[in-house]
Amino acid sequence: MPTSPSSSAQAAREAVAARLRSLRKEAGLTVVELANRCGWHHSKTSRIENAITGPTANDIRQWCAATGAQSQARDIIVQSVNAESMYREWRHQIRRGLTELQQNSVKLFHTTSLFRVYSSTLVPGLLQTEGYAAGVLGVAARFNELPVDDSAQAARARVDRSRVIHDPGRRFVLLIEESVLHCQIADADAMAAQLGYLLTVGAIPTVALGIIPATTCLRSQWPRETFHVYDDQLVSVELISARVRINQPPEVALYVKAFEELRGMAVYGAKARALILKAIEALP
Repeated sequence: MPTSPSSSAQAAREAVAARLRSLRKEAGLTVVELANRCGWHHSKTSRIENAITGPTANDIRQWCAATGAQSQARDIIVQSVNAESMYREWRHQIRRGLTELQQNSVKLFHTTSLFRVYSSTLVPGLLQTEGYAAGVLGVAARFNELPVDDSAQAARARVDRSRVIHDPGRRFVLLIEESVLHCQIADADAMAAQLGYLLTVGAIPTVALGIIPATTCLRSQWPRETFHVYDDQLVSVELISARVRINQPPEVALYVKAFEELRGMAVYGAKARALILKAIEALP
């Protein structure tokens, strides 16, 4: 069962903090003494040791110098950078607009062979039509109070990015909850176009789309937060406030395990098409 992704990111920060705390104690220094050697207020030492404030690379170098552990500085800096990169707040990622956010994933898409995506909320970005994507990104722009709403341009960039599904040598396994089909995030015409596109997805040789029926009994997994697994190397989890990236093998394995259990509850082919047609018929 996957742990909370935000908890995983915090645990990584706490591991760095614990390592620095251990160095201070091994050197026989109090919090105040270490702060004096580093030239900062002792409250900063406490914040770093309690994982409230993430240390900068220079903070770590000073800390290691003060405790006579200069040889460990580089390794701790790498560990700290990895911990901080796990948790990236949306407000920092979208400062230059939603279009750039789409473009930032292009390299990752082109270096991944197997995509596994589970969504309990929306049609996955890889399968979004331009109209549907514009609706999704428009909501994001308003919610995040962006000074410039570039959702229409970002939607085109998202569709361009998704052309990777036609590349030979890649596989895409995408799972959605049936409720996704009824979540009207765009106007009726855009929703009809999006649902119609899902009917044709099965014709794309590289794509397998599974839908978990709302009537599924005795679920082995309850609906989870949306997550993407890139090969077996990286998991990206989408929260309201941030995107969390997980690359520790044991945690990646947990998400793969959850994905396979969710996959086992899904229907495909004619049964999936029937659920999509039902959603089309329900459109106003």
